[in-house]
Amino acid sequence: EALRVRIHRKLLDRLDLAQVLSEDNDLVRDEVKALVAELCDEEDVLLDGAARKRIITEVLDQTFGLGPLEELLADQSITDILVNGPKSIFVERGGRLELTQVHFKDDAHVLHVLDKIVSAIGRRCDESTPMVDARLPDGSRVNAVIPPVALDGPLLSIRIFAKSPFTVESLIEIGTITPEIAILLRGIVEAKRNILISGGTGSGKTTMLNAMSTFIDEKERIVTIEDAAELQLQQNHVARMETRPANIEGKGEITQRDLVKNALRMRPDRIIVGEVRTGEAFDMLQAMNTGHDGSMTTIHANSPRDSLSRLEQMLGMAGLDLPMRTMRAQIASALNVVIQLERMGDGRRRMVSVQEITGMESDVVTMQEIFRFHRVSTDADGKIHGEFRATGIRPKFIDELQRRGIEIPQDLFDPNRALG
Repeated sequence: EALRVRIHRKLLDRLDLAQVLSEDNDLVRDEVKALVAELCDEEDVLLDGAARKRIITEVLDQTFGLGPLEELLADQSITDILVNGPKSIFVERGGRLELTQVHFKDDAHVLHVLDKIVSAIGRRCDESTPMVDARLPDGSRVNAVIPPVALDGPLLSIRIFAKSPFTVESLIEIGTITPEIAILLRGIVEAKRNILISGGTGSGKTTMLNAMSTFIDEKERIVTIEDAAELQLQQNHVARMETRPANIEGKGEITQRDLVKNALRMRPDRIIVGEVRTGEAFDMLQAMNTGHDGSMTTIHANSPRDSLSRLEQMLGMAGLDLPMRTMRAQIASALNVVIQLERMGDGRRRMVSVQEITGMESDVVTMQEIFRFHRVSTDADGKIHGEFRATGIRPKFIDELQRRGIEIPQDLFDPNRALG
């Protein structure tokens, strides 16, 4: 560690780092790599080939990348990186957490890497703003909390996005959904039904949103709105927007609600909001009710019914004094389908329910379940076994699908057979 730090300091003394980073390309990296190798040779320390190679790699990671995090970010089996101070770094593999041998030198080292991440997207994290949401260039989501809010050193959480975006086929392969359910989801998207994807933290809401977006026609104009841009839509005509926090003077903030309002002036065919959290829910529902059919968003909730209750609370955050019945009528007329996801005890993410919103009865938004996941057993290793089944209810939106020429097998809703 001391040798690596010493070589890195010598490298900085010999380089104009700002110029090197501004010209970052393979040729520059090769030249810096040769210089690091030369500095290793100058050290009065006997290094074997493996140690020398590791030092060169670590110095390059520290110079061009995110230091100790680079080797974790390169590991495609890792889905989350959790830094609890400089000496405690956990990762998630296959839904299970494990402690790594990777560590930072000290708090200042973590803060240096964090500053690289947030400054790249024009944000900051300091004592006046000790919490920040950011993203990496590949869309991976980053959240950071630093002292004085974090008591034992900087806290960094990175949700890694797959290098190649998840497709519906990928979700079928890992057991999140079945081929039969995928047929219905395709029909729902193609028929421009408005969709709310609900689930707890880490349940796969954004992954499901990305996968379902692949069913959107290439001819449509899509506007996406996010706090930190992480959606990976594959269409050509996508207009992406991202919120902006207030500056150091407390001015210049641009919220999701501002962006949703602006999106209505951008001639969108569909609006996709990464996640609704506050008053932007009102403007999102307004958009769904005024001709922007096929729009989608996600929400943190533990059940489909709970997701509607949370939406109702968010409408209250919009600063409008609306009667409860009016808010619920707005929700019932805007949304067509709620998809519930769950991250289960074995770490696997599954779609546990698909429900259709059918309207209002008195003051209650009515829903009917179309598919659900039945948990059957849990084996000795903690792996959960179950099956997807239809409830036997034929959704009302099937008529709309048929009018649009979208064929859905009638036996898809047979409750007597397991799907998949």
